[in-house]
Amino acid sequence: MQVIGTPETNESLLVPVLLASAGVLFFCMLDAVMKAQALAMGAYSATFWRAAMGAVFASALYLPNRPQLATGRVLRLHITRGVLTAFMMLFLFWSLTQLPLAQAVGLSFVAPIIALYLAAPMLDEQITRGAKVAAVLGFGGVVVIAGEDMFQMRDDSSLLGIAAVLIFAVMYALNIILQRKQALVARPTEIACYQNVIMTCILALGAPFAVTLPADVVQWTAASAAGVLAVISLILLSIAYSKAEAQALVSVEYTAFIWAALFGWLFFAEPVSAGTLLGTALIIAGCIVSTRKAKA
Repeated sequence: MQVIGTPETNESLLVPVLLASAGVLFFCMLDAVMKAQALAMGAYSATFWRAAMGAVFASALYLPNRPQLATGRVLRLHITRGVLTAFMMLFLFWSLTQLPLAQAVGLSFVAPIIALYLAAPMLDEQITRGAKVAAVLGFGGVVVIAGEDMFQMRDDSSLLGIAAVLIFAVMYALNIILQRKQALVARPTEIACYQNVIMTCILALGAPFAVTLPADVVQWTAASAAGVLAVISLILLSIAYSKAEAQALVSVEYTAFIWAALFGWLFFAEPVSAGTLLGTALIIAGCIVSTRKAKA
């Protein structure tokens, strides 16, 4: 079994952190597209067509190189993560139709905290003080930005929606661990191809009962855009996790809230409050701490 990743040095963490940040940015753009798609055609149909389009684009990148099929432990990792991601995305995209975006995104950010402590038993990583500080700063930034919207039950909140996003968070924490394992033994394009193809196969089991065709050009375009964004995000994150331990990158997940605030301001004229700026500063501080030389 070929090992793709190489041991990272503390001085080289800046590059994987930047790559992971870019991957999170594309994932945030995917969330925005998928919220609209899930509201328009239902979470199951939206997730299926996202996966199917992602499979097409990822295969176009991976298959022309005539790669050898994955076997053994690598294939098991691909299948495990592909199945996990299929159900994980269903929980996330359905929860986005049930909750305000800020609340759903805020609640989902317990995932990096869970992943940080899973990294020790599942990846044999020694969790450093810096990683813990970075995670606390990042989560603190999310709480400052989301404020009471993160915890308050409102008229447009749903207990089932909250349960769904918390289930997603636990599954996403496991996904982060599997992402690191995969990145060490498989190429980014291979990971993207297998994950999207396996997701599509799993979701196709319910297609005769729950999937509808996109209704118009707008929905087809959105499905295609979601597929492209998913593949780009997955490739960037796979490269990042091949170059750095999971504990060094989990705090980067919190940068998603920075992009959410920016997109809200640019496209929806949502005001940027002092709390948003303070929370953003805490998240950035967490990312800076994660790139510093670690001390156990």
